[in-house]
Amino acid sequence: MADDSPQRPFVIKRIKKRAAGHHGGAWKIAYADFVTAMMAFFLLMWLLGSTTQGDLEGIAEYFKTPLKVALAGGSGSGDSFSVIKGGGKDLTRRENQIKKGDIEERKKTINLKAVEAALQRAELSRLKELKRKLEQVIEANAVLHQFRKQLLVDITTEGLRIQIVDEQNRPMFASGKADLQPYAHDILREIGKALNEVPNRVSLSGHTDAAPYQFGEKGYSNWELSADRANASRRELVAGGMSENKILRVVGLSSAVMLDKINPLNPINRRISIIVMNKKAEDAVTKDGASVDIDSQEEISKEKISGADPKPQ
Repeated sequence: MADDSPQRPFVIKRIKKRAAGHHGGAWKIAYADFVTAMMAFFLLMWLLGSTTQGDLEGIAEYFKTPLKVALAGGSGSGDSFSVIKGGGKDLTRRENQIKKGDIEERKKTINLKAVEAALQRAELSRLKELKRKLEQVIEANAVLHQFRKQLLVDITTEGLRIQIVDEQNRPMFASGKADLQPYAHDILREIGKALNEVPNRVSLSGHTDAAPYQFGEKGYSNWELSADRANASRRELVAGGMSENKILRVVGLSSAVMLDKINPLNPINRRISIIVMNKKAEDAVTKDGASVDIDSQEEISKEKISGADPKPQ
């Protein structure tokens, strides 16, 4: 007998397997571990490179026999808050590695008097060399050689002094005037060239003898004449090549400062004095006229006289 009931359809199920995308996320964990390990490695290398040889030996000794080092104490016994003591400049040193800040830094002191004395010695040496050079120029120069008796070069408390003096029959200036004689032009220009080679400033002073001035307008005296002659000499020095900025002072002293005090009319009293000033003399000129608190000085003097203590500042 045939089965008349309807047959059920066959259902076929197919399962599709899908692989994970690019091995999943496990590689990220591995890469992070690798980076961490490298960072730790470079940190270890930096610590080893910045630790002194003595500290390295202490650390090695600790790991060899930790109990012995801990009981005996030492740089590797863990008694410090830091493995690296630090502070040593030389990483090859084994001892005396002191951490910065453990001891007070030595204060550097400068002996100002010693420095000033050294500068004065160097300046004096430079002026002596200039004196020697000027004397050589006077001997070698045909123009200056014939006037060497009128050129006086010496070193004073103010510096190197060059004096150009008159002779009885060979004055530097026309009588009673500030007009230079032709040979005086040559002398001053040669000196100007030599003076420009040193950094020192220059002072000029004009001098006359004691004979009263008898020419010219009323009121014109040896004071004005000596100042005019000093300025005429200044112009010739500059014309010879000396920088005008080197000139710090130009004065006329009349017959107040004489070379021959016994004979005030001696021609050598008529002269031009050129001083290559040392630092002390230069400071005395540039600081001329510095103010002083007179009231404070008088107050202190009164308190000292009365026996009272000075007022606190």
